[in-house]
Amino acid sequence: MLFYDQSRVMKDYLQIIKNSFTGYWDYLISEITTPSWTNYLYWLLGLSLLVFLIEIIIPWRKKQNVIRKGFWLDIFYILFNFFLFSLVGYNAISNVGVQLFNDFLGLFGIENIVAFQVQSFPVWAQLAIMFVIADFIQWNVHRMLHRVPWLWKFHQVHHSVKEMGFAAQFRFHFMETIVYKSIQYIPLAMIGFGIEQFFVVHMFTVFVGHLNHANVNWNYGKLGYFFNNPNMHIWHHAKELPPNHPYGMNYGLTLSIWDYLFGTAYVPHDGRDIEIGFHGEENLPNDFGGQAIYPFKSQK
Repeated sequence: MLFYDQSRVMKDYLQIIKNSFTGYWDYLISEITTPSWTNYLYWLLGLSLLVFLIEIIIPWRKKQNVIRKGFWLDIFYILFNFFLFSLVGYNAISNVGVQLFNDFLGLFGIENIVAFQVQSFPVWAQLAIMFVIADFIQWNVHRMLHRVPWLWKFHQVHHSVKEMGFAAQFRFHFMETIVYKSIQYIPLAMIGFGIEQFFVVHMFTVFVGHLNHANVNWNYGKLGYFFNNPNMHIWHHAKELPPNHPYGMNYGLTLSIWDYLFGTAYVPHDGRDIEIGFHGEENLPNDFGGQAIYPFKSQK
């Protein structure tokens, strides 16, 4: 009987893996062949083109080439981190992980871990709550990426950017996706969101992230205390860190308010021409394959 149960469970997990690959492949083909108002691929391309045009028309660093250093590498990172990574296995791994977690809860007779029911709230309120909670979690994870040595090795890939542009947002190691999503999962699962589609909020965060890394001179005025912006985020990439921020500063992804509330905001002056990067960057390869493997190698 035990063997039968184990065999059945194994078949269930194998089916999840199979369905994950075929399902994501079908989704990807649909994204490419079926343009719509909720088509992630074409919204991503459209927003990227929009911010790229803004960089060209009103560049902050006028001497920086339109096709800046590392531009094509970052374009590949866009395709890999948002599409290919899921296709080569992440979608299957994450689906199996969710099922394992649910099966673990089942051992204790727990069907879910929903602690707060917000389904009765208006849709806009549910989206706002999800957005704020997710962004706060991401802010804390981002701090960890800078303070925990083994996580910093992965985050160095993002900080290897030497000239800022919209596509630099997407230069990050695939392990960051695993870390962010894993830490976000339980807190968000504890909230009974009744929303199946939060497309608008997600695309808004992508748009803000594009602008944060773009070659534009914007700080949004008073709104800059709430939303991250290019003038603030350039300092996050500064190579030389101030003594009172030895691990970095300005960790906000979409919202900057967390940095102002918790004392990690730092915008001393116009950072247009500061050197960006990190000490030891000469050891990091300049190609995608080398950067993917680099954090896993032992460092002397």
